[in-house]
Amino acid sequence: MDRPPDGNLVDIDPYDDGSFPQFGNNQAPGAVAVRAAARGNGPVPAEGLATRRQSRALGLSPGGQDPAARLICRGGQRWAWLYRVDLAVPKRTPTLPQEMALDRAMAARQTCPQCLRRYYACLPLRTQGRCDPCEQGYEPSADTVMLPAPDTHHPAA
Repeated sequence: MDRPPDGNLVDIDPYDDGSFPQFGNNQAPGAVAVRAAARGNGPVPAEGLATRRQSRALGLSPGGQDPAARLICRGGQRWAWLYRVDLAVPKRTPTLPQEMALDRAMAARQTCPQCLRRYYACLPLRTQGRCDPCEQGYEPSADTVMLPAPDTHHPAA
């Protein structure tokens, strides 16, 4: 009998029954503390499980760790991975050149090619080719247009 190459070997745990920890809403370890901290109502807990979005709200990133459990919502119709907070690392902050590149990319999606106004939301440039005020012939409201003008806009950092 031929032996398979080492690259095809699979590590099997004979004691694993195949179940993965699953928790309902607010049933995961430290869920209440994590949720409060993600909403800004408490300190970041030292232990517990958090989703990716909760980790981002806490200023953390899973940092390459494997999921520790699953969060089940809506009667099993929706779920999310849960990661350990104690193994999470601080999320990376973009450098100034990265932030400037992101701002240029967003400016291209938010600036009307006809009137050159920059809006807070992305424009339907693929389907319409210009902003709604240019398409329908009215003046945009002041709360939808960015001030100062696009040529003097600077990124936050």
